[in-house]
Amino acid sequence: MKRRDLLSFASLGAVGATGLLSACGFELRKEPVYHFKTLALTGFIPHSPLAQELRRQVQRSTMRLVEDPNRADVIIEAEREVRDKTSVATTAAGQITEWQLRLSLDYSLRSAGGDILLPRTELRLTRDMNYSESAALAKEQEEAALQKAMQVEAVGLLLRRLAAVHLPN
Repeated sequence: MKRRDLLSFASLGAVGATGLLSACGFELRKEPVYHFKTLALTGFIPHSPLAQELRRQVQRSTMRLVEDPNRADVIIEAEREVRDKTSVATTAAGQITEWQLRLSLDYSLRSAGGDILLPRTELRLTRDMNYSESAALAKEQEEAALQKAMQVEAVGLLLRRLAAVHLPN
């Protein structure tokens, strides 16, 4: 088969796959639509990376972040935010070969009037990471990247839950 024939065959396959995906109702995830305008964050630890990521993502959305909870339509109350790391596997000599990274956030949503929009909810994310003492610096960077990825995922989940919130009339 000539190269030209192979390329045209490959492009025909790509067009066919696109047609099949659109026919089944496949659609890329869109930005969430929020049913309120303002949001306030309370209860986060000072300089919380999770709160900073949440602020960054909210600035990209149609919501406006306000500092005063009394002026917000919806208030996120962080009750507990924990990051930890536990060993999962060790060698016979006691060296750690695998870690489990965890991010936990317990939060609730309420309106400025005090109405509970979402009772206390637990958000838990975990990642497993192999570890080698000989590559400690690289594994430290991998851990930071995994923590950042969990943080971004947690904020995405939280924002999708916010999109499902409807304020009481």
